[in-house]
Amino acid sequence: MVMESVPFLDLKKINLRHAEAIERAVKRVLESGWFILGKEVKAFEQEFAEYCGTRHCIGVANGLDALTLILEAYKIQGVLSEGDEVIVPANTYIATILAVSHARLKLVPVEPDIHTYNIDPKEIEKNLTSRTRAIMPVHLYGRVAEMERIWEIARKHGLKVIEDAAQAHGAVYIGKKAGALGDAAGFSFYPGKNLGALGDGGAVTTDDDELARIIRLFRNYGSEVKYVNLYKGVNSRLDELQAAFLREKLKTLDADNQKRRQIARYYHEHIHNNSITLPVVSNEKSHVFHLFVIRTAKRDRLQEYLLQKGVQTLIHYPIAPHKQYAYQEWNNVIYPFTEKIHSEVLSLPISPVMTIEEAAHVANAVNEYRCSNE
Repeated sequence: MVMESVPFLDLKKINLRHAEAIERAVKRVLESGWFILGKEVKAFEQEFAEYCGTRHCIGVANGLDALTLILEAYKIQGVLSEGDEVIVPANTYIATILAVSHARLKLVPVEPDIHTYNIDPKEIEKNLTSRTRAIMPVHLYGRVAEMERIWEIARKHGLKVIEDAAQAHGAVYIGKKAGALGDAAGFSFYPGKNLGALGDGGAVTTDDDELARIIRLFRNYGSEVKYVNLYKGVNSRLDELQAAFLREKLKTLDADNQKRRQIARYYHEHIHNNSITLPVVSNEKSHVFHLFVIRTAKRDRLQEYLLQKGVQTLIHYPIAPHKQYAYQEWNNVIYPFTEKIHSEVLSLPISPVMTIEEAAHVANAVNEYRCSNE
């Protein structure tokens, strides 16, 4: 069989698997006549909290809001104050950075480990000051950060640990799932995520009862009783329909993650190219392969070659946060590892509906690129 093309991510195919369940979910919501913060949101919050192993899940509008609301709630608690420092990885997606900015806290970007692409605990220690109050590790590309070491640092210095788990739904680390590895965690349910809605959505998970109470109110105009506002809150609520869809898709999340691992395993076993750096996997369960990211010095050239071979790839992410126009104050700061990563990474196709035949086509194309450029 001749393989014509391999899409990067076939969202239509992914969601059509759930067509009957999605239709039932729509019917449930329509028949309920309740469309904001109703039974579906409450049920999803309970089910996702149980899945992650936390006492609380609070559904919000998107992943950025999830992180921002955690920080705002800590400010209400008096744990954080404007100007306090939050350590973040320098090579993350911009949402992590924006959450800290939106909460009017001071960003302290630090370098990642060049092998795992996750925040380097040694760099965290180097950048601690008397104003450091929190660490926000990102489980980038679906691989859990080095949380044991991060927790050691946090306990030693009395810091909060806030997971950016937007890419790590279902990842397991020392017996716990992402979302239960910090004081609180923010999730995104953007359609392309491992657990994706049919639109925007997000959630906060935590074991902190008071933090959860504040976030529940803050997401809904700071109100628990209608027209009575305890906080200067926002409107950031997970939609009833999206919650209903997520409830159905949560049932297959573990199986979908296993399929992603199967494709990743095939890539590791069949891509043999000395010019390509494959992702490092020390514990398969701790990586859910939201993305399969390779690295090469001639990234743009490889991407063009693969496209000619019918392989669609994406770059996550082409511009480092400190090089963005929005953060001009950092444009002249140098983060060597971060800049190297952003200039070399390329994401290969991976999804729960991808076939081994498609993976073979991708692997062969990557290997042929080496041969054609020797």
